[in-house]
Amino acid sequence: MMNKLKVLAAGDLHGDTKSTEKLAKRATEEKVDLVILCGDLTTGDLKDFEKFNKNLISPFVKRGHKVLFIPGNHDGFATADFIAQVYGISNIHGYAAEYKGIGIFGCGGANVGIEGLAEEEIFSNLEKGFKRISQLDKKIMVTHVHPSGGKIEKFSQFVPGSSGVNEAIKKFKPNILLCSHVHEAEGIEDTVGKTKVIVVGKTGKILEL
Repeated sequence: MMNKLKVLAAGDLHGDTKSTEKLAKRATEEKVDLVILCGDLTTGDLKDFEKFNKNLISPFVKRGHKVLFIPGNHDGFATADFIAQVYGISNIHGYAAEYKGIGIFGCGGANVGIEGLAEEEIFSNLEKGFKRISQLDKKIMVTHVHPSGGKIEKFSQFVPGSSGVNEAIKKFKPNILLCSHVHEAEGIEDTVGKTKVIVVGKTGKILEL
């Protein structure tokens, strides 16, 4: 029988290196197998990352943690590629990974902002990732933006949920959706179909699957 996968999931760090250090320490103390970061890691564009956020990912890397991440609407896709290259961690935007028989696939960005994605693009990126791990029994979907409708959307009048995420949940039926984006909703859990939706933030959430 395969051991459970222990995950520390977090998001919306926005360049807060003190929170990153706390998360990395917690990941070590809890002996997690994997860290998943759900976007908005930085304060802004690539120049901001190079100037202000040099220690944002290194606390995880220096402790030897495996890290998967997606960019948020504040990170930018170029910044996400830079982070992945510099730190040797995996950006699963439109991609997927497998750990202990569990498939993890994702889509970064959001349906708002300068680099906002159309709902069709959000769904398409999730579909690309899903196809890589569709044969696995357990699946975690990772997005920055939350699904439209439901409990989470009530926490903000300004941040719309995503119909593309909703469509992906209905079609791909992941066991869990991890998202962030709405800071006020950190820690809130909801259910869409049979999928458990969990909003994570800079405090972090431990999961065992």
